[in-house]
Amino acid sequence: MKSDAAVAIIPARYSSTRFPGKPIVLIEGKPLIEHVYRQVQQARYVDRIIVATDDERIRQAVERFGGAAVMTRKDHSSGTDRLAEAANDLDPDTLVVNVQGDEPMIEPGVIDSAISAAQVQDADIVTIMTRLDPSRAADPNRVKVVVDRNGHALYFSRSRIPSGGTTFLHIGLYAYRVRFLKLFTKLDPTPLEQAERLEQLRALEHGFRIRVVEVESESWGIDTPEDLERYMELKGRKPVASSQ
Repeated sequence: MKSDAAVAIIPARYSSTRFPGKPIVLIEGKPLIEHVYRQVQQARYVDRIIVATDDERIRQAVERFGGAAVMTRKDHSSGTDRLAEAANDLDPDTLVVNVQGDEPMIEPGVIDSAISAAQVQDADIVTIMTRLDPSRAADPNRVKVVVDRNGHALYFSRSRIPSGGTTFLHIGLYAYRVRFLKLFTKLDPTPLEQAERLEQLRALEHGFRIRVVEVESESWGIDTPEDLERYMELKGRKPVASSQ
C-alpha cells in the first residue's frame, strides 16, 4: 500500500428509514452504490475500496460490478460503527476515509483533499464543507457547519447556522486513523449528538478536534426518494426501482 494512500470504506445498509433499499436503486442501469464506488476509484490517494454492508442483496450487487464488499452485523446504530467493524483487521495507523454510500456526485478531488489534510495530523478527524445555496439552508436534511479561525469545527446542525451570512454545507466524508475510529465507537453518546441526530457532535462533546476543509463541490446526499428525483432531473433521467 502506498504510504500516502488511504483505505476507503463505504457503509451501505438496506433498511434506511427514509429510503429503504436505496443502495441498489438503479440509475442508468447501475445501482446507486456503484456510482459512488466509481467516483471513489478515481481518487488518487485511495489504495483500496471496501463496501461495508449488512445485507446480502447489497453485497451481491457490489460483487456483480467487480467491487469488494464485507458483511457486517445488522445491529449497528450508525455507519461509523459499521465502518469500525469493517476496519477491524487493519493496522491502527491506517488512514481510513469514510465515504457515504448515497453521494454519487462526490468528486474524487474532494476525497483527495480530505486525505491530504489528514496526513498533517493536526486533528482527530478531517471532514469537508462547501458553500450552501441560501435557499436550501433551512432544509434539515442538509447538515450545516461553522468553524473557528483555524478551520476547526465549532458546531454542526440541521438548523441554519449561523443565522445570517454565509452558510456552509457539511459533506459527510470523514478521514481518520483506525486507532481513533475504534476509540470513537467506544465513546458514550452525548446530548447534542442525540438532539441533532449527528454523531460527529459526539467527538466535539468529548473534546476531540475536527478539521473542516473548504472545497468547491456540487455533491449532496440522496437521503429521500425526493432527493433521488431531484438528482435524476439534473441528469435528465428517471430512477428505476430495483429488487436485486
